[in-house]
Parts: sequence; C-alpha cells; structure tokens
Amino acid sequence: MKHMLFFIALSALAAAAEPRALFNGKDLSGWKIADMTDRGDVKAYSNGVVECGTGNPMTGIAYTNTLPSMNYELSLEAMRVEGSDFFAALTIPIGKSFCTVIVGGWGGGLCGISSFDYADASENQWCENIAFENNRWYTLRVRVTPGVLQIFLNKDLYTARIEYDDSSRFSLRPGSDIDKTKPLGLATYQTRARWRNFTLTPIITLQPADKPLGDR
Repeated sequence: MKHMLFFIALSALAAAAEPRALFNGKDLSGWKIADMTDRGDVKAYSNGVVECGTGNPMTGIAYTNTLPSMNYELSLEAMRVEGSDFFAALTIPIGKSFCTVIVGGWGGGLCGISSFDYADASENQWCENIAFENNRWYTLRVRVTPGVLQIFLNKDLYTARIEYDDSSRFSLRPGSDIDKTKPLGLATYQTRARWRNFTLTPIITLQPADKPLGDR
C-alpha cells in the first residue's frame, strides 16, 4: 500500500509539472482582446499561431483563466512581422504585483523589464539593445520564484536576473494601456507580430539559480 501511495504521489507531482498550453491552436478561448485605443485585429490560426495586428499605438490580449503568481515558468515564441517597436510585451504576475518583459521596444531593439523600483525598461540596469530581424522567431523564457525573476531570450541573446526582497518593487509602466493586459498578457506597439507555443509550467523544485544568493 505504501509503495502504491508513493507512486501515486510521484505521478501527481509529474503531472503538476507538465507544461500547460496557453493557446489552444484554434481560437482565442481563454483570452480577451485588451480594450486599447485604436487597437489592431487579433486572430488565431489553426496552426497554433496568434497574430496581433498593428495598433495606434498598442494592441494586446489578456489571459482570462486562473494562473499562479509565483513558482512558474513561461515560454513563448514571438516574431515581428512589420513595424519597428516591441513585438512582445509580456505582462506577468509576481506575487501581488505585475511587471512587463519588453522585447524590441524603444525604436526596435531594447529588451528589459518595466518597471522595477519605478524605473522602466529604458531606465534600469537590465536594459540591453539587440539587433532583431523581422520574420524570425525568437524564444522567450521567464521564470518567477520567490526572490528571483529570470529572463532568457534564445537562451543567451538577452538574459536578466533580478533578485528582489519584496514583489511590490515591481510595477507596470504608468501612462500606458499595458495594465489592460493584466494578470497575464501580450502586447505590441505600432507593430504586427505573431506568437506561438505559449506555455506555462509550474516550478516544483527550485534550482540553485531560482534562489537568492543569500538563500543558497
């Protein structure tokens, strides 16, 4: 009996760690189009791609199902089709707060986090300019654990690791419509983009990099 319970527990743990697809490959079920001024069209295709049309200035979507606010990993493939600004603004929950991971902003190349200690992606120490190509897929991965936010773009094209003592140090950039993509969402700025293979995976076991240096 003990062996049976052990295997049941292991099976439940493994199932909990399986990636959950956030796009169903057919339509926008589980999502709503964010109520942004002069937004573009958003379409879901049968090949699993979601296309976000050019807005004036922004277009975005927000997740409507339940999701964790801690101990999770997101993975997404994103492509800029037309335009010259961010093609993936990924808004995420961190505890009771939110922030946005920016890919390709401020004229087309800036990556960073908006905001930390009220400094947006162009103002804090994690900003970096990358030469992006249109019509090319880029893979974004984000890990949220207690005290640490980690970001990986194509593994090492852009990386950031933020240690924090309080999730309230994260916030959304004021004066924009990005708050309409809470609690989890994607947006573009005067840009047409495509997104696919968007998954969420619960983090069951913390890796050393998932913990603040002082807790290792």
